[in-house]
Amino acid sequence: MSGELSPQAAPSEQGYEGALRPSTLAEFVGQSKVRSQLGLLLDAATMRQHTPDHILLAGPPGLGKTTLSMIVAAELDKPLHQTSGPAIQHAGDLAAVLSALTPGEVLFVDEIHRMARSAEEMLYLAMEDFKVDIMVGKGAGATSVPLELAPFTLVGATTRAGLLPNPLRDRFGFTAHLEFYSDDELASVVRRAARLLDFGISEQGVEEIARRSRGTPRIANRLLRRVRDYSLVHETPGDTESVHAALALYDVDEHGLDRLDREVLRAVVERFSGGPVGLSTLAVSVGEEAETIEAVVEPFLVRAGLLTRTPRGRVATRLGWEHVGIVPPGAAGGAPALI
Repeated sequence: MSGELSPQAAPSEQGYEGALRPSTLAEFVGQSKVRSQLGLLLDAATMRQHTPDHILLAGPPGLGKTTLSMIVAAELDKPLHQTSGPAIQHAGDLAAVLSALTPGEVLFVDEIHRMARSAEEMLYLAMEDFKVDIMVGKGAGATSVPLELAPFTLVGATTRAGLLPNPLRDRFGFTAHLEFYSDDELASVVRRAARLLDFGISEQGVEEIARRSRGTPRIANRLLRRVRDYSLVHETPGDTESVHAALALYDVDEHGLDRLDREVLRAVVERFSGGPVGLSTLAVSVGEEAETIEAVVEPFLVRAGLLTRTPRGRVATRLGWEHVGIVPPGAAGGAPALI
């Protein structure tokens, strides 16, 4: 396919995020296995006129966990109540949320692994028997009062499924593990978003954005928006040249690495002779928090084959050396390791 994509009606800027989210499983791009499994689960529940099993969505940020929760509610034609694990720090917080649910409502808890332990224990009974025990009073005179709940479907989302306690994880009837997207799938995401944004972009531009989006639709949509802004301000068409110029302006290279990614990789190669280097030392060398390096930067560098993690620390791979323009030590004609 070549040429420019024909634009359709565009959403307002205020409704940008919501407008780009697909509202049905049929519109959702990628995750074909998960879509099929989820579709079967919802169709069976609708045919039985029953509340679907609780659903756990696990995977890296930006792959569509929140969007899928909205689609579950839309497919069931039920309201959606959204909250997050960090917002539920006491059992009373969870009891207030659960008691307000209407029959069949979908409760979405983002980052569910960060929920307080006392709330998790209350959630066990709520998920299985649709009731909770409320403690009234204090000390020796405290009594437990059972509270019946309306049947509901819990959709939990987590980026770290391993942190969920087994009793909670086992109470989900369906667990979906979302995978990173292929370039072709991301290209479909970009095409759809471009139409909704009323932005004409060449097919070559679409493919370029897809290649630099790190397998993540959220990043693809963000890069598309930046390219659109560049084309608007500079009055250029959405061609490959504009895409290159816009992404260069925002420090996104041909492999999808941004400024911080390259700083971390260059620090390992140039300052620490390719490693191994400890996380704390690496974080100090680039002026960032260790948590940011570990949670934001490292996963992509490791997945791209530019960095490895060893018991002694982080080590740059041959591809990592080559990415910063230095021949790795030991290669034919290569330079000695940096000191």
